Amino acid sequence: MTTSTYTVTGMTCDHCVRSVKEEVGEVPGVTTVDVDLPTGRVEVSGTAPLDDEAIRAAIAEVGYEVA
Repeated sequence: MTTSTYTVTGMTCDHCVRSVKEEVGEVPGVTTVDVDLPTGRVEVSGTAPLDDEAIRAAIAEVGYEVA
């Protein structure tokens, strides 16, 4: 299992959290997505290796940026 952590800016509510979790969760190999709204921390776990570019693209797809 591999884990990567991202800091995402622009999330302001539970809907934002759900959007990020759903979109990132669709990236092949991702098994778990945990989002901490106050800090913007997104922890992604899955089978190795995780596709960093695909995860960043999924976050951008729902309108947020990785800091």
